[in-house]
Amino acid sequence: MTRTPTLRGGRNIAMKVPPHAWDATVAFYRDVLGLRPLTGHEPAIGFEFGANQLWIDRAPALSQAEIWLQVTTDDIDATAARLRDAAIVRCDDIEPLGDGARSFWILSPASIVHLVSPSEREW
Repeated sequence: MTRTPTLRGGRNIAMKVPPHAWDATVAFYRDVLGLRPLTGHEPAIGFEFGANQLWIDRAPALSQAEIWLQVTTDDIDATAARLRDAAIVRCDDIEPLGDGARSFWILSPASIVHLVSPSEREW
């Protein structure tokens, strides 16, 4: 019998922003909303967003912003099988995660990108 993995929303939210809107977007969260910046991750730009972390990434190939979410799991292999059985689209080529990464990318039916990662692994 296959184990049913536990899935939870991760704390990381990535906003992929085209270059023409990037500076104004960062200024909005920093200067207008006054969110506390996350330091020590340079050159990444991030802000405390309640219990979450909002990362604003420059995305030259995009014409409009996208939101990417993180989902964590206590069993990455069982989760991969569960998603495959549900015909959920994997999109591992969308952004490299590095050699040896156990995380992977999927698309929801609404084409929202999700990073699926082990619970102990941060982005």
